[in-house]
Amino acid sequence: MRAQTDSSKNTPRALREGHRPVVVPSNDPKMLLARARNAAFAEAAKGNLGGGLGMLYDALQDEPMSHALLSDMAALLLAAGKLDHAAGYADRALQAFPLHGPSLYTLAFALSGRGEFDRAIGVLNELQSGAGRDSLQAEAPELVPVAMIELERLRRIRQP
Repeated sequence: MRAQTDSSKNTPRALREGHRPVVVPSNDPKMLLARARNAAFAEAAKGNLGGGLGMLYDALQDEPMSHALLSDMAALLLAAGKLDHAAGYADRALQAFPLHGPSLYTLAFALSGRGEFDRAIGVLNELQSGAGRDSLQAEAPELVPVAMIELERLRRIRQP
């Protein structure tokens, strides 16, 4: 068998064209944050919601102002039916990043679940257009129609 002399076939196109990959250190804070978030949602997907919440809680000890972690914590708490805590974490995420679509979404559903329909409508209105909608569309486009359906449902409840 003859050794292959043209190694370009085995080299990724980006490297052949002179592009070099960016090496991200394994201890890069953004990489560690992304890993923690992914691991937490993986645990929740396996049915271990408490484990996922614990992972996010631990990550929040290192990054207490991370809107992404706060928003993820709010989402998992909402999934667990812990509406008061979900609303609290969503509020904290919104303090760090106003008009963050996923946080607005979680806050609205927590408020709706608690029977705070007028406030939930106000939050959902932020998701109808503008920066809140753009943010939700960018991060979780499948949730935009769900939010709009909930807004219409709540408006029907509030009509005399």
